[in-house]
Amino acid sequence: MATIEKKMWPDSYEKVLSGEKTYDLRLADWHVEPGDTILFREWDPATEDYTGRRMEKKVGYVGKTKDWEVWPQEDIEKYGYQIISLINNEE
Repeated sequence: MATIEKKMWPDSYEKVLSGEKTYDLRLADWHVEPGDTILFREWDPATEDYTGRRMEKKVGYVGKTKDWEVWPQEDIEKYGYQIISLINNEE
C-alpha cells in the first residue's frame, strides 16, 4: 500500500473534511489502488501556496473511465457525466 500526496483546493478540502464530499475526481495521470492512502494538502490558488492543513483518506474503489464504452459519444456530448456519491442510509 502506498501513500500518495495530492493538492486540494479549499472548497473541496472543507467538503471532504466535513464528510459532505465522499469522492474525488482526478485526471488519471498517476497510479492509485484500493487500500492506498492519499495525503491531501490544502492548496490556496490565490496565494499559490499550501495552507498547512493536511488530512489522510484511505482509497476504496477506483474507477477509471478511459476504457469504458458505456454510452454513445453523442449522449456524452449532449448530457455530460454525473459523479454520484453513495452513503449508507441512516437507520
